[in-house]
Order: sequence, then structure tokens, then C-alpha cells
Amino acid sequence: MTSPGDPLDMDLLDRAEAAVRLSATDPRLALAEARAVLDLAGWPGPAGAYGEAASVALRATALAARELGDLELAGERLEEAIAAGRGFPRRVAQARMSFVTVRAQLGDPEGGLRLAELAERDLAGADLARLGVQRSVALILLGRHEEAVRHCDRAIGLLDDDARFRAGGLLNRGLAHTYLERYGEAEADLAECARVARSAGLDHVAMLAEGNLPFVAARRGDIAAAFARYRAAETTLFGFPERLAVMRTDFAEALLAARLTGEARTLLEQAVPELVAAGAQAAVPGARLLLAQAALLAGDAALAAATARTALAELDAQGRTAWLPLAREVVLRARLAEASTPPAAPAHEAAGAESLVTDLITCADALAACGWPGASAALRLTAAAAAVRLGAITHARTQLDRAAAATRPLVRWHAVAMRHRLDGDLDRALEAAARGIEAVHAPGGDANRRDGNAGPRERGAAQDSARDVARDAAQDAELRVHAARPAEDLAALGLEIALDRARRTGDARTVLDWAERWRAVVRGAPAPASVPLGIPPAGSGLLVEFVRRGDDLFAVTAGAGGCALRSLGSYQAAVEATVRIRYGLRRRAMLDTLRDTSRDTLRDPVHVTAPDTLRDPVHVTAPETLRDISPGADALSGAVDEGIARELCALDHVLLSGPGTLTSAGSMPGGPVTVVPTGALCTLPWPLLPSLHGRPVSVAADAAAWLAPRRGSARAPLVLSLAGPGLDHAAAEADMVAAAHARGRRVGATRAEVLRAIERADVLHVAAHGMFSPRGPMLSQITLDDGPLMAYDLLAARRIPRLVVLSACDAGMAHAPVDGAALGLAGAFLDSAARNGDAACVVAGVVPVRDDEAPALMTLFHTLLAEGRSPAEALARAAEKTAVPGFVCFGAGDEPFAAG
Repeated sequence: MTSPGDPLDMDLLDRAEAAVRLSATDPRLALAEARAVLDLAGWPGPAGAYGEAASVALRATALAARELGDLELAGERLEEAIAAGRGFPRRVAQARMSFVTVRAQLGDPEGGLRLAELAERDLAGADLARLGVQRSVALILLGRHEEAVRHCDRAIGLLDDDARFRAGGLLNRGLAHTYLERYGEAEADLAECARVARSAGLDHVAMLAEGNLPFVAARRGDIAAAFARYRAAETTLFGFPERLAVMRTDFAEALLAARLTGEARTLLEQAVPELVAAGAQAAVPGARLLLAQAALLAGDAALAAATARTALAELDAQGRTAWLPLAREVVLRARLAEASTPPAAPAHEAAGAESLVTDLITCADALAACGWPGASAALRLTAAAAAVRLGAITHARTQLDRAAAATRPLVRWHAVAMRHRLDGDLDRALEAAARGIEAVHAPGGDANRRDGNAGPRERGAAQDSARDVARDAAQDAELRVHAARPAEDLAALGLEIALDRARRTGDARTVLDWAERWRAVVRGAPAPASVPLGIPPAGSGLLVEFVRRGDDLFAVTAGAGGCALRSLGSYQAAVEATVRIRYGLRRRAMLDTLRDTSRDTLRDPVHVTAPDTLRDPVHVTAPETLRDISPGADALSGAVDEGIARELCALDHVLLSGPGTLTSAGSMPGGPVTVVPTGALCTLPWPLLPSLHGRPVSVAADAAAWLAPRRGSARAPLVLSLAGPGLDHAAAEADMVAAAHARGRRVGATRAEVLRAIERADVLHVAAHGMFSPRGPMLSQITLDDGPLMAYDLLAARRIPRLVVLSACDAGMAHAPVDGAALGLAGAFLDSAARNGDAACVVAGVVPVRDDEAPALMTLFHTLLAEGRSPAEALARAAEKTAVPGFVCFGAGDEPFAAG
């Protein structure tokens, strides 16, 4: 051991401590400086030779390695730092302090806490405060968020002179507040962290803060800002794969909460292998669990179960007992999705179902014991419903009695509604379900509760961030992210009960009431108490709203003559017919293009192909009840070929032309029709159905626009048009649109100009390539001169035109995992308008359109629009005269503009 005051030892120690400080701002330079110190100290060499300097330098290499994403190397160097520092208790304690976070991130948070206890003995003052920041990382990973907040509270007040650890403490406390759903406190901490980091030149910490902006934005429901910040953060974190993977995982969790399952799954499929490669054991099981949840929501129960089992084993190996029941829950829900438990099921299947109910109840108990009361209550309701299907009514009542004692009003009323349904009192069941939905929006209701059920995420110190959140959007966002799913489950139960009741009473109006409640809850909007079905507003025409229960499809028709309910048969059969029709129309457009090489441009990206199940165009014979061909087939012959016409007529017979659909509600022949589809029927080109041919048709996410009074327009609309790149006829089309209107003009096809036009125009016409992204609908896009305009970009617009015309293939294609939340480009425009309290209309294609066909249709459409026709009427007449199929009027399509 060197003597006290040895100049070389003091110089090496100073350099080693400087390397520790440098590790936060320039980890690569810190690594080089620490290695230089170790070389001069003769390390590796006999223990005690410049041991203090060697211990500090090894700690510096560990901190630099951690910042660069190599957790395994960081752990190895800290073990060496502890060994080299023997005889220097404070240096050993500092190495153990740094090891707390690394050990936790390597998957052993309990081991991290044990290291903290050992280190605490030889630390004091600021070092003890720094230990509190490190300890909070392990506590957060163990789900002990309140303890983490207390440790950070004590530490932050003592770290005014240490910007690095003060910033880390603020970030960790903000993270813990986020788990506890205390958003005001979390945002204040995260904003202060960003300020401290930037003022101290801690670019790496600031970078981590920016990397978490997508998560914070999505958590608060600001999906547009979340995606924009994700793009920026992805560039910032490009050289840090482990940090980038963690950011993707966090963002994906928030997207899952916002029901953007496809987008979340895409991110997680990137993040999991990156985390595995980085050795980030603590983060891997949480990311796997999120991927399992995404797969389950997407209907892939087998993948969900397999992925959740892997996560369960990893969590168990790491001693993460608080998270084990969450993984088991996904496994059980996947089993439930695959279970066959009808009354006539074989004995071995019935026994398996009984075992599954028992496992669901056991898991609900474990969730409650591990501090997940919201998840526990939801699973208890699921267990009760499964027991009812099995006929185990005693089991079901026991679970419902426990759920009825829950503190959350939503869960309580859900349980009460299920009990009344078991008793056969459907009226009281519906009343209880309505009370539960109302409780979501009541002061102190579920939309604003903070019960700590944010779900598991694995992140270490300094990995959350602030963002400027619009305070007036907070209530809607919290409802959508945190109370949406249990509210959706209750609304779905109400709709099921209303359908059961309608079978007894013929009460179609109550079915429509609950269908509208369900759609509103999915959007995160206040559910209407009831649908006012007196005399509809003048000009509203007929409403046909489709609802489903399992595979059973129903239509509710409302108009001046009242309200009627009709059973339509199999939903899946209707979906398969829709797929065949869309495939046939796509194939028609592509074959026509191949026959005429002078017309070789489709408004459809070449790389967008039909799914595997659609590649074989084998005709499937319609059931006998569908074989009668409507007289409307002749009217379709100019727009579609004979095979597609047969498919359209058969589907029309099922959905619309049967008795009681378009005939019993007092509608005028040829009058306007508003269609509210369900699920994949959103993608059907509805105007091509023979019963709707030539009629003004609006396809809407709910009945709100149909019920609203019609607006007048005192002056001619401001019409802005643009032409995107790569389309031969787009410029001429845009010029034509501008010339057709008194206040029409062209704008440039750049993202900035288009976003400005969106907020100025009454009518916006976009002639450009479009692409629908089925795996991530919010990643759908329109190609512009300087890059794509994404569907999520539209959600931030302060104003949306009353009419948007997307003259681009598949721009209106929607993917609706749940009714009321159709996404894609058309849905993004309509959703933005609804958030601003406005009604809008989008005319868009749902199948490929040839570049030379669109101008003919659009010329006539805009001529009629300028004459004062409504968008739906103008589109119907233009499509009929030009025989150009595939465009649909979405939203409020029956409100005319002033002529001009």
C-alpha cells in the first residue's frame, strides 16, 4: 500500500475521480481515462498497489460501461472495484452503491437492496443521499413505489451541489409518481430534471429524458405528440441500443393502454431482442409480458401464452414476486380465449374449464395480495363470467359478491349488473350497468382514480422525462388510458343484456342506446344517457347501425318510422365476404392496369400486398339463403365484374335488403343512409351494395352526426387542393379542384404547407399516394414532396376541414379492434374533428384507384359539391355516372356546402 500523501497516488486518485464524473457526460472518454489510471496503477496487479485509485478507476469504467449499455461488463468491473478497494471502506461502499442499480438492472433488485444495506454502513452526507437515489431504482423494479418516493424525497434536498444525482433523483421520483398515477407531481419532477440536466451540460441525461417523452405523451393520451417525439428520440438514441430498446418498451406500454395494439406490438418485437442482446435482464421480462398482452389483444392467444410463460419464468428467476401474478394472468386469459366450455362439451374439456375457473380465482387472489387491486377485480369478474358459461353459478356468485365490495364504483356496478342478470332481472341489470358507466365520469370516479395499477415496466435510474402537457386535455386522456378497458367491458356487458332483452321484448331502441354507449366508451367520451329517437333532424334520412355478440351479427335501423332490430346471421361470414370483395376490386384494378400499359399508375404502393389468406382467389359459393341475386346487379356491371357483383348482391341480401332493414323505418326511397359498421365491416365499400347504389351514403363511427341538427353554410367554402409526387394525373386533378370552386386554390405538397392548410380550409383535396398500415393503423400515411404525412400527425391539429377528400388508394382503410375507434387516415381526421367538438366528413378510397380514373370521378364530384350538394350525394351521383368504384364518404356526409 502506498504511503499517505504519495504524489503519484494522489494524482491517480484525482484522475480516477475525474473519470467517475466524466462518465455521465462522455462515457467513452471516461473509459479511456480510467484505463490510463489503471495502467499507471499497475492493475491488474498485487492487491494494495494504488488500491484506492484502482478501485475508483474501476468504478469509473463500470459507470461508463453502464451508460454505453454493457451491464454485464459494468457488473464485472464493480466486483473488481470492491476487491481492489479493500482497506478503503468508503471506496468499497461507493462501489457497492453504484452496484445497486446495475445489480437491479441485471435482474436482481433484491440483491441490489442487500448491497445498499452493506454500503450504508460506510457512507455519510451526500454519498448517503446518492445511495437513496440508487436504492430507488431497485424499489421501483420491485413495485415498491411509495418507498422509492420517500428515498428520493430525502436525497433530492441534499444534492443541490450534485447535478447528476439530483437529476437522477428527480427522474426516479417522477417515475415512481407515474406508477402511482400522480401525474401532476410526476410532471413537475420530470420537468425539473430536464432543466437541471441541461444547465449542467449533462447531455446524456437530457437525451434519456427526451427518450421518454413518447411514453409520457402517450400515457396522457397525446398520441400525436407521442409519435412525433418517438421519431426524434429514435434518432437521438441511435448509438445506445439498450436505451433505445427501453424507450420503445415504455412507449409500447402506453400505446397498449391507448388500444394501439398493432403499433405497440411492432415496437416490442424490435425491443425484446435488443434488450436480450444488451444483457438487460431486468427489462427483458417486462417487455416480453407487454408483447404477450399485445398478442392477446390482437387475438393471437397461442403466442400470448408462450411469451407470457417465458416472462413468468424470467420474473420467477429474478425473485420478482410482485409481477408473477400479472404474467400468470396473461397465460390464463390466453387459455380462456382458447377454451371450449359449452354445455355439451366433452367431459375432459369441462373438467379443464373448471380447473381454469379455479386458476382464475387463485390468480385474482394473488394479484390482490401483490398490490394490483384493479387487475385483481377485473380478473375476478372474468372468472365469474367464465363460471357462468360453465354453469358453475355458485362459484360465479361468490366472485361477484367479492367484486361487489370493491372500492372502485365501476367494478362494483359491474358485479351488481352481473348478479341481476343471473337473477333474470334484465332491467335492473341494465340500470346497474348504466350507473357503472356514469361513475367513470363522475367526480372521484374511475376516470380520476389513482390505485397504482399502472402495470409493470422495467426501467432504471434517469429513464423518464418531462413534457409540457395541455392541462385541459388531462381528464380525457386519463380516462382513455386508465379507465377505458374496464369501462369497455361493462359497456359490452350492457349491450349483451340489451340484446337478450330485445329477444323477449322486441325493444330495439335500448339496443341502440347501448351500442352508442359502447362506442362512446371506446373513444373515451362521455356515454350518452339514451339516444333521442323522436323525429330525426330534417335531412338525416335512415340510420343502420350494426352490432355483434360473438359471431352473431345484428342491425338496428332507425328513422322517422321508429326503430327495428334484425338478426343477420354470422359476423365472420360477412367479414369473409368483405375480404373477397376487397380482393376482387384490388385485383380488377391491377389487371386493368396490366392490360393497358399507358395507364400504369395505381394510387397504391407496389409493396402493399393482400394478406396470405387472400392470395388464392378461389370463389366461395354463397349459402343457399344468399343465392338470390338482387336486381341491382345490372347497375353494378359498369363498375365491377360479374364475380364481384355476385358477392356484393349476396352480402347486400344479408345486410340490407332483407325485410325490416331499409323498409320498416319510414325512409324515403333513394334517401340518405348513415351506416355505422362493426369491426372489419368498416372496410367494406358500402356504396357498391345494390340497396345503396345511387343513394347518399355516410359511413360513421357512431350515430352522433346522424342525430345532430344539420348546419347551414352562409358562404362558399375555402377549398384548398394539392398534388403529391409520383402520380401522372394528380397535378391536373388538383388544378381542376381549385378551378371548380369560387374560393379554390392550390397549395404545395409539403408537410408544413399541408398541416397549415388543414387548419385553414373548409374543404381540403389531397391527390397523392396513400398507404394503409394494417399492423399499425396510426402509421398509415400520405406521400408528400418532403416525406410522409402520418395518421398520427393529424391528431394535433387545432382545426379540421369540414370535408377532406383523400384521392389516394386505401387512405380510408380502417382497422377497428373495437367498435367506435376506427383508425387509419380517415379515422384520424374524424377523431381530431371530434376532439375539437366538430363534425367532419372524409371522402376516401378503401380499394385501389387508378390514377387516370380518379380525375373523372373527382371532376364531377366537385362540380356537384360546388352546386350545393352534400358530399354523400355528390359522391353517389359521381360514382354512378363515372362507374369508378371504391370511394366512401366517412363521417357527417349529408351536410351540404353553400353553392359557389
